[in-house]
Amino acid sequence: MVVDAGTYTLHAQATAYLASLRSRGCSPNTERVYAGRVALYLDYCQGRHIDWAAPTFLALAGLQRWLITEPLPARGRRPPLEPRFRSPGTANALMTVVSGFLRFGAVHGWVSPETVAVLSEPKQLFHLPPGYDPGETGQLRTVEAAAFRFALTDLGYQDLSSEQIAMIAAAGRARDRFLIALLACTGLRIGEALGLHRGDMHLLASSRVLGCGTDGPHLHVRRRTDNPNGAFAKSRRSRTIPVTADLVALYADYQYERDAAGPAAADSEMVFVNLFRAPLGRAMSYPNARDLFDRLARVTAHPLRPHMLRHSAATAGWTGMWSSSCWGMFRRCRWSATATSTTPRNDRPSNESRPCGSTHEPGTTRAGALRPGEPSLLGHRDVAYLAGRPP
Repeated sequence: MVVDAGTYTLHAQATAYLASLRSRGCSPNTERVYAGRVALYLDYCQGRHIDWAAPTFLALAGLQRWLITEPLPARGRRPPLEPRFRSPGTANALMTVVSGFLRFGAVHGWVSPETVAVLSEPKQLFHLPPGYDPGETGQLRTVEAAAFRFALTDLGYQDLSSEQIAMIAAAGRARDRFLIALLACTGLRIGEALGLHRGDMHLLASSRVLGCGTDGPHLHVRRRTDNPNGAFAKSRRSRTIPVTADLVALYADYQYERDAAGPAAADSEMVFVNLFRAPLGRAMSYPNARDLFDRLARVTAHPLRPHMLRHSAATAGWTGMWSSSCWGMFRRCRWSATATSTTPRNDRPSNESRPCGSTHEPGTTRAGALRPGEPSLLGHRDVAYLAGRPP
């Protein structure tokens, strides 16, 4: 919900907008982020005596410029050595939420159609995306584009090489090594990994005794809304992902570390739990995971974000073996066309040179049909490197 900071009065329109996100099945994290962005917009309007329901074009343009020129508040008690500013990409995301909030208000009669009209402008498409039908006379070349949006340069997707992933994993504990290897080898999103339950880990050669007909070690990704840490799988479709024997070995090392932490950690149903700070055994939250990756990035002097490991899995050369459903996507992955790495291209391992989305090679199988012992996304050699074993 969104409330007034002084009087704690509930802002009915903003809270209704957040409720609409919940009714559409959006992630609780999305709702939380949108709440902060809507509150920032309301604070901006209140501080400048602007009617939030009837902002003019100049008012919205001023908000867009203010987002990148206003220094961000300090994260701690000490003032930062250098001021921090929002990036144009962050400003675009904020303006997208503001536009969605105003359009939602127009549907319910809180915002006038004239205000909504300034949020977009006609744009002529000269370079059509693949598969786009412009119509018989080109009438569909004109679309409505966002009026308040900074033009950004596409820097591509950042990924990590196998050596960089191994260096980062070596700096952590058994739980951290397993989390990094899991993201790098399976391409899971961080929310999907933190939402795993122990019952989702079918790591035996056969799990038929558990009622699962999938052969070989694998894990199940399911969308749940009742996870204690608020982790939420983005994909609405459950899927099964094969894993390698070395990833199973890393999981066994993590279980030994987890059992040594005490019964509070050992009895939790969640896969990733707190082991080194109170309360022990509580499901690992996204802020804790982000602090973990920030700490490992400082130790290894490598930029690191959880989603970079998903990109690394996509560009590792094994994507041709996988269907889009295994990645939790509706379309085939095309990431390698714009993928970038923190290492020169010529220094990357040979198994990363194969283009993403290539055709099946002889002897490979589709997702969900891997034979026991076959490589996962990074391949047996790379996972063995992460596990500290000779390939």
